[in-house]
Amino acid sequence: MRLSYHKLKIPLISPFTTSFGTDVNKDVYVFTLEHNGITAYSESVTDENPFYGSEDNYTVIHIVQKYLAQIVKDLPEPQEFNKKTMFIKGNNMAKASMEMLLYDYHAKVKEKPLAEYMGKSRGYANVGISLGMDDINVTLKKIQDALNRGYKRIKVKIMKGKETQILGAVRDQFPDITLSADANSDYTEKDFQLIKKIDRYDLIYLEQPLYHDDIIYHSRLAKEISTPLCLDESITSPEKAQKAFEMEACSVINIKEGRLGGIGNSIKVMDIVKNFKGHVWIGGMLETGIGRSFNVSMASLSDIDYPGDTSPNDKYFTHDIVKNPFTMENGTIKPNMGYGIGVEISEEYLKKYTVEEGFIV
Repeated sequence: MRLSYHKLKIPLISPFTTSFGTDVNKDVYVFTLEHNGITAYSESVTDENPFYGSEDNYTVIHIVQKYLAQIVKDLPEPQEFNKKTMFIKGNNMAKASMEMLLYDYHAKVKEKPLAEYMGKSRGYANVGISLGMDDINVTLKKIQDALNRGYKRIKVKIMKGKETQILGAVRDQFPDITLSADANSDYTEKDFQLIKKIDRYDLIYLEQPLYHDDIIYHSRLAKEISTPLCLDESITSPEKAQKAFEMEACSVINIKEGRLGGIGNSIKVMDIVKNFKGHVWIGGMLETGIGRSFNVSMASLSDIDYPGDTSPNDKYFTHDIVKNPFTMENGTIKPNMGYGIGVEISEEYLKKYTVEEGFIV
């Protein structure tokens, strides 16, 4: 068994701006597992900086090399891997990068596409688009272009003090579209009156307006506004999802496999949402075609009822590192039908974007 990594720096087609910064490149670790003629892949959803969550690329490679690789080398089933890594507190994105690698490996061993291996796939994913902050005229043009391409939900990033400027302009031009907004934790409990102004824009949900690890204040806010709340950063485990619904802190959850520690925990959260009759969708972290393949497979599961951030990667990269990038038709994307995640790696672009590589086991 051989476990290796490539650290990549991939330029984005255009800068992606949120309330906590602007990305111009995708800095990502891609992992490769080779054993008995099978090659499996995964990536870490971390970045160079710990701005979305507490992890970054440096913590991930440290945790993988020092702790997780020794467990992966025995090729456990993903569920067994999750049990064996419970002694490591936090570090969900590092764990997810290895758990998802094992999902790809074992799906290939069993000669099944990942969506089939996980079960309950409807065969396609409904696709929404996430737009970073930009000049408002640029944003409006991007929305029109997205609608022309068939996207089923438009999400715009907002920040405190610019919410009415952004959402007002969007609603004035597009009064009837399915629209959501993502604040990426830019507000506090002192901003409830400001947040209440968002109710006038008829959003399908407002995503993570308050602190990145909060449930209590979201629960209070949910009782004061009519816009449904969606939690993202706050939901780092199935237990937190359960608490969030019990406290009525949200009615929607954005699942990101990396944030939750992998596919196993993501499926548990999906089941919790269903039990509470909430809504759930699959988020994105500007992944390459490798990470996007996991996302699309997850988004195709029958219990995922809202369109997710699973855009084709030509939105982000001029050249992906896979030869078979996804294409969208009528607002849907079908999972790859090859075994596992079903990607074909472009050695040309993998090499071009690699800034560091090495063997772990």
